[in-house]
Amino acid sequence: MNPVLERWNGRTENEAAEEILPCGGSRRWARALADLRPFADAASLLEQSDGIWNRVDLLDWDEAFATHPRIGDKKAPASATTKSAAWSSQEQSGVAGAADDIQERLRQRNEEYERRFGRTYIVCATGKSAEEMLAILEQRLQNDDAAERREAAEQQRQISRLRLRKWLEL
Repeated sequence: MNPVLERWNGRTENEAAEEILPCGGSRRWARALADLRPFADAASLLEQSDGIWNRVDLLDWDEAFATHPRIGDKKAPASATTKSAAWSSQEQSGVAGAADDIQERLRQRNEEYERRFGRTYIVCATGKSAEEMLAILEQRLQNDDAAERREAAEQQRQISRLRLRKWLEL
């Protein structure tokens, strides 16, 4: 058994929920996952995480979205845990070396997205360049609110899955 998972299975419900929170950003998601312990393996945890994420409500999605910094920002929002902020920095590393004009366009489009949808644009940034994230952002600005909320939720699900794998040291 995975040693991180084995230790986590033995924690109290509150400790387990707090420990997993940086992976998903939603307290309801974290509590629901902690309630399902013990998990025999990482695959079961990942499967249950996806299922819970697909059942939580819009407020839970918004809570998770609010833990993400803007793509390209160095400072995480106050709602982000220290671990979540560190992961976001790693995940967005593709922006750090981008040309100034790309970074400026990202800043402008982030602001446009926030005005239009009322939340921070999130994308599963791992392995993506600044140019790729900008192109995705510009495409997603064409979505209506319902379609964009579903896309943001899917991006959060992917981010949570990657973070769970990091947390489990897989």
